[in-house]
Amino acid sequence: MYEGEKMSNVKAQSSNKIQNPNVQIYDLEERTAKFGEDIIEFAKTVKRDEINSPLIIQLVKSSTSIGANYMEADGADSKKDFRHKITLCKKESKETKHWLRMIQNANSHKAVECRKLWQEAQELTLIFSSILLAKKKTDFEI
Repeated sequence: MYEGEKMSNVKAQSSNKIQNPNVQIYDLEERTAKFGEDIIEFAKTVKRDEINSPLIIQLVKSSTSIGANYMEADGADSKKDFRHKITLCKKESKETKHWLRMIQNANSHKAVECRKLWQEAQELTLIFSSILLAKKKTDFEI
């Protein structure tokens, strides 16, 4: 995303909040991108050694894949393709939770940060599960 696009998105969200401050904006594209960015920033703070390095690589791959797969789902060519990409989002968010657990185990001093990121990964997992359930329900309606 270009900086101008990001800024216009922020302006649109800001104007919506000004109009009705009780309305929460749900922008899954932005949320998944922000999560990937947060993981990258967190990964930069973890000491590199023979245990942490492979864990960090896996964590960054899985967490940033959530947003990439969501972008692909958003541009899906069919219902089947959409379902497949959202399923990948869910799998990657679950995998991210695993890597955060492993990093926390190897770096107990990072427990608070890991728990916070784990919680966001869990919320994303639940969102994608909900999307899949809703999609399954509408696919079977006549």
